[in-house]
Amino acid sequence: MIIELKPEDEQLIQERLQSGAFASVEDVIHRALKSLEADEFWLKEGKESIHEKISRGIAQLDRGEGISAEESHAEFEKKRAAWIEQHRR
Repeated sequence: MIIELKPEDEQLIQERLQSGAFASVEDVIHRALKSLEADEFWLKEGKESIHEKISRGIAQLDRGEGISAEESHAEFEKKRAAWIEQHRR
């Protein structure tokens, strides 16, 4: 099989090869395809769970249990700062 890759895709493959994690272009492509397959499986298997969580969240919002965008942003920034601090060590 012959395929044409975009230059940015070729660069990604070369970076993986230079890292030493892969022995060949075929290994990189195989790993990428296996990762894609795993992602698709996870989405398919988790679809019902995802829909249940979305429905539960919408029900909470309908009951007035949500938080404002400002509160959400402040909570995110707090968690982000804590993560950065933890990973500086």
